[in-house]
Parts: sequence; C-alpha cells; structure tokens
Amino acid sequence: MKYQLDPNSSKPLHVQAEEMLRELIRDEEYKKGKLLPNEVDLSKELNISRNTLRQAINKLVFEGLLIRKKGYGTTVAPLNVMSNARNWKSFSQEMKAQGMAVQNFELHISFRKGPEEAGKFFSVTPDTYMLCLERLRGKPGLPFVYFISYFNPQIPMTVEEDMTSPLYEILEKKYGIFVKTSKEMVYAREADAEMAAKLGIKEGDPVLVRKRFVLDRNNMPVEYNIGYYRADSFTYTIEFTND
Repeated sequence: MKYQLDPNSSKPLHVQAEEMLRELIRDEEYKKGKLLPNEVDLSKELNISRNTLRQAINKLVFEGLLIRKKGYGTTVAPLNVMSNARNWKSFSQEMKAQGMAVQNFELHISFRKGPEEAGKFFSVTPDTYMLCLERLRGKPGLPFVYFISYFNPQIPMTVEEDMTSPLYEILEKKYGIFVKTSKEMVYAREADAEMAAKLGIKEGDPVLVRKRFVLDRNNMPVEYNIGYYRADSFTYTIEFTND
C-alpha cells in the first residue's frame, strides 16, 4: 500500500505519520507479527526525515501499541488493555475505547468487613460491614484481571444489584452519584496460588496490582478497588510535562 503525507497541511508531519501508522498496524498481517517497514525505507516512501518518523513511532511505542527491538525491527504489540494516568476510566470504558468486548467470568457480591485501608478511606470503624463486589473479567476467552471493590456504607447498595451493567452507570442512574476522581497506586507482586488459578498463570508469575480510591464530585469516598492484572495484558502509561 502506498502512503502519502501532505506537506501543505496544517497538521504536522509527525502527526500525519502517526495516523498513518495507526492505520497500518490494524492490518491482520502486522497483528500476527509481521515486521513494520524499516525506518529508512518508510521515511523515503513518506518523504519525511527519519527523526520525524521516529517521533511518530516513539509515540506508539510509549502507548504500548508497538514494540521496537534493536537489531530486529518494530512489531505490533500483543493486544492488551492500556490505561492513562491523566484520563482515568472504568474497566468497561477502557475496553470499549480500545474496541474490546468485556466478559465476566466470575461475579460475587456480599456484605463483609473490609480491609483496614478501606475502613480508613470511608472513615468507618473496623467492624463495619461493606458491600463487596468481586469480579473476574477480561476479553472473550481470556480472563486477565480480578477486581475486588468495597463501597461506602452510606450508599444504599444491596446484594440484589444488577452488576451486569457498568458500575458507574448504576451509581449515576440509581443513586445520583457521579464519580470524578481516582487516586491510584500501581505496583508489582508475585501471584499466589489462588490468584494464579483465576488468571490462568503460574504461581509466582508477576501480577500488577492497581489500587483505586474513587471519589465523587463532592469528594465523598465512593469505592475502594483493588485490581490484580496479568502482567502480560495490562499497560499503564504516565505522561509528564515540564512547564
């Protein structure tokens, strides 16, 4: 396929090259591991400098869409879920934004005493019972994250909630709660036997743990959430800007 960029466009060439690359990597051949054209040939074809092309490639590498190996070449990264620290979304929203279908493999809902950290977040006593939602989720045929959520006892949710709908839609439509802020922690740990069995990995394999402290528009604590992700299925991007 012949690609052409427009040097007279108001859109910078590196942005045009990035858009072209996004289109290119949707091709099934590249999804299956075919190497992208090398930078020398592709920059000549597009009539741009290698630095301009590299700027576009670097953006997609940063987003986790491409993998570049020195001495080998550039390939499309295996399809995984990406999350951006600047614009947080629910799991369903993240999946939808990347064109992935969501499948629930397990769903458990109960009232129980929460961990100490959750109690402190909600400012309740250690013996307070909270609604707990546990879900094993992923894309069709591949469970890759186990979520455990505790909810503020002030929210009158029950074990009869229909959790097949997106969680934050339920909070908005049924309880008038609009979540706004998510304070997050991400770290790595080894999978224990129970988590390894749920995620289809080996005991001791790495998992990424993502804690969320979710607040509404009025800064009321809403949800304390811990997600355990297969390390090969989740990319967390962080962008910093110097003023």
